[in-house]
Amino acid sequence: MGVGLRLSATAAEALDEPAAFAAFREFLEAGGYYVFTINGFPYGTFHGQPVKEGAYRPDWSDPARLAYSNRLADLLARLLPEGLTGSVSTVPGTFKPWIAGEATIAAIVHNLVEHAAHLVALEARGGKRIVLALEPEPYCLLETIAETVEFFQTRLFGEQAVRQLAARSGLNGAAAEAALRRHLGVCYDVCHAAVEFEDPRTSIAALRTAGIEIAKVQLSSALRIPDLDSAATRRLRPFDEPVYLHQVVARGGNGALERFLDLPEALARAEENFGKEWRIHFHVPIFLEQLEAFSTTQDFLREVLALHREDPVTEQLEVETYTWDVLPPAQREVAVSAAIARELNWVRDQLAL
Repeated sequence: MGVGLRLSATAAEALDEPAAFAAFREFLEAGGYYVFTINGFPYGTFHGQPVKEGAYRPDWSDPARLAYSNRLADLLARLLPEGLTGSVSTVPGTFKPWIAGEATIAAIVHNLVEHAAHLVALEARGGKRIVLALEPEPYCLLETIAETVEFFQTRLFGEQAVRQLAARSGLNGAAAEAALRRHLGVCYDVCHAAVEFEDPRTSIAALRTAGIEIAKVQLSSALRIPDLDSAATRRLRPFDEPVYLHQVVARGGNGALERFLDLPEALARAEENFGKEWRIHFHVPIFLEQLEAFSTTQDFLREVLALHREDPVTEQLEVETYTWDVLPPAQREVAVSAAIARELNWVRDQLAL
């Protein structure tokens, strides 16, 4: 069974110790598990205490993010079965409010290209290809697919990035650009794309046309309120929990989008949003079309899976619901293991249609 790891910086460092790594490999072999991907997005603690925008820290302007990602790639190369490409999903640059002009963007690009150089050297030494998969998310540097395409085309695949990688790797210009495309890609999180009101077919086609590899698709679903009113506002309050950031995107009848950093800010302005559709970055079980009195973005996920059946989008599909412990009490009555099994079976059924 394929599994994805979520390793904090502390856990990743601990696995550098030979005995710890050997014990972990034995655990995987005993269970019949193989590792094909790592969630390298959260650097520190991600459950049980407030995370919010701390999930993006350190961002890609900080050398600590580069060192952490290099370590994750090294670990994955040791665990990855022969013949498979591995992926490490990561912060999409930075949290938008932290951008302090061009200097921030330049530092992010520099560190991403430095990581690409590490991945080039890693593949040359051991033959394992690892792709860093930037994961667009609301309120981040890479938020929409349009922003993502522009960033890759002008920055990560641009002349300056090519020169930097060529200098670091010894590759010529054309080979350096090919290496950037080989090792830097996107993690398409279906929940995030749905919250941003992307169109599945158009957004996936845009990435393909730009030559940006979709290294991984995270199969996930968000909360959806088709027509906000006072009753829906009251029912949303139990979802306002203190651990994770729950960005909200509202769409009016004219198609214009309005974004809120977190659910409390959105709820404070709920009355002026009555009649609009709200989509909320709150990962909910993917097998639910309805959640209590709300809809979910399951239809968006169904469409992505239909596109994948038609023409495979990626080699890696990862079910990513991580909010079990912060769902309202009525949704926590089933054991997590049973709920995860139901999610996997739902995906298999969709792929078999």
